[in-house]
Amino acid sequence: MKNLLYGRFFLLGKSGCCKSAYFSGMKASTIHELKNELANTAPEQLIELCLRLAKFKKENKELLTYLLFEAYDEQGYIENIKEAVRLQFEEINTTSLYFVKKSLRKILRLLNKYIRYTGVPETEMKLLLYFCSTLKQSGIPIEKNPVIRNMYGQQLKKIAKTLAAMHEDLQYEYARELEQLK
Repeated sequence: MKNLLYGRFFLLGKSGCCKSAYFSGMKASTIHELKNELANTAPEQLIELCLRLAKFKKENKELLTYLLFEAYDEQGYIENIKEAVRLQFEEINTTSLYFVKKSLRKILRLLNKYIRYTGVPETEMKLLLYFCSTLKQSGIPIEKNPVIRNMYGQQLKKIAKTLAAMHEDLQYEYARELEQLK
C-alpha cells in the first residue's frame, strides 16, 4: 500500500515492515489495476473523473468528444477529417520544400491523433489512403526530396501493415488503391 506524505512514500512489504523512500515522481498504475478500480467506482464519481480528465489535457477532451458525439457516425467522422486534411493541403506554402515538409508533418501528426481516437483499422486505412492520394495529386515533388519520399513511403508501409491485419473481403478493395499509390 502506498501513502503519499510530504514528498515521501511508505511501502508496506510482505513481512509487514515499513520501508521509506523519497518521492521522486508518481508511478502510474497498470491498465488492469485502473480497470478494476473503475469497475468498483460509483457512476457519479466516474462522471467526475471523466470531466477532470477532460479539463486536464486537450487530447483527453477531444477523445471524450469523439467517444460521446462522433463514434456513432464513423463515416461522418472520416469525412470531417478528410475535409480538414484537404484544407490543410491547400494552405501548404510551396515556395520552399522546407515549409512543405513542416506542413506535411503537421498534417500527419493531426491525422495520426484522429486515427488513435477511433482505433478502427478501416478508418485508419481510409484516412492514410486519402493522405497519400492527396499528397500524390498535390503536385508536391515527392521524389525530389528524400524526407518527403521517406514520409510517403512510411505511410505506404503503415497502410500495407494495416491491410494485412484486415478481413480478406476488405483487403481486395484497399489493395487496389494501395497499388495505384505505389
